Amino acid sequence: MLSVELHVHSALSYDGRDPVELILEQAQGVGLDAIAITDHDEIDASLEAVELAPEYGLVAIPAMEISSKAGHVLGFGLEEAVPPGLSYETTIEEIHAQDGLAVIPHPFQESRHGVMARISRAQLTKADAIEVYNSRLLTGRANRQARRFAESHGMPMTSGSDAHISEMVGQAVTRVDAEEQSVDAILEAIRAGRTSVEGKRTPWHISFRQAAGGVSRRVRSGIVGLFE
Repeated sequence: MLSVELHVHSALSYDGRDPVELILEQAQGVGLDAIAITDHDEIDASLEAVELAPEYGLVAIPAMEISSKAGHVLGFGLEEAVPPGLSYETTIEEIHAQDGLAVIPHPFQESRHGVMARISRAQLTKADAIEVYNSRLLTGRANRQARRFAESHGMPMTSGSDAHISEMVGQAVTRVDAEEQSVDAILEAIRAGRTSVEGKRTPWHISFRQAAGGVSRRVRSGIVGLFE
């Protein structure tokens, strides 16, 4: 079983803080086998991680968190960026066109651009997997809703720290029963549902600090997101 972190943001995200090297150092330090840097509507840091990860004994999965019109969608196994602002269905189609894996993060948390505020339950099943544990939740209710949905619809389940600072990398991991430590094997195992999830909540004061830092960086850079 491989320990995989599937939801991390670097300094390339408008709300991230740390460079790729620091994230990989933390991933190595907490004993991860693989990691995906999933910046908001950016892929360059993730591709950089793919190149650097072997130096840390890791596999890096090229990935990003895409702002669809309905909310956030994680795309894994990508070679190039999927543009933001597309419909939910088109975003998933664009991920699949690259033979990628589409995972829906925090689907039931509207305040963090979860898609369930804007799509039907039938549409949610068009994704390949559901993130059922996200560390950056205050109550855990949305995580429980996501898990119940995935279980009732027979969908593969993942987890992720949603770390915006390197210290939180590894707060939540997806245990993946993969045939080997490679991107293709990990993604195939997730598609097949050979996963289990575990994690712990990001301390509330750190979540608040990450959110406040993201707002400050957006204001300084003049970035206005699709859902601001």
